[in-house]
Amino acid sequence: MKLSAIELAWLIVGFSGQALFFLRFFFQWVASEKKKESVIPLSFWYFSIGGGLILLAYSIYRRDPVFIAGQALGVFIYARNLYFIHRKKD
Repeated sequence: MKLSAIELAWLIVGFSGQALFFLRFFFQWVASEKKKESVIPLSFWYFSIGGGLILLAYSIYRRDPVFIAGQALGVFIYARNLYFIHRKKD
């Protein structure tokens, strides 16, 4: 199967979003191992937003309404958690 340049670029975008989602779990695991308890570091939420936005763009390109709805809701939840975290620090 031969991909056009645009399809290849969007495939790279999709895998980049998936990579960010992997990194959020990786850093959460490392932080938890260090503290020997379940921890959700701030980076988890930033990787979640980054991955969610990239995957939302990819799902819009793919015109997948199920994927669009799931990513849009996820991005809202991640942003809301960051809002609570930063509001608490002020």
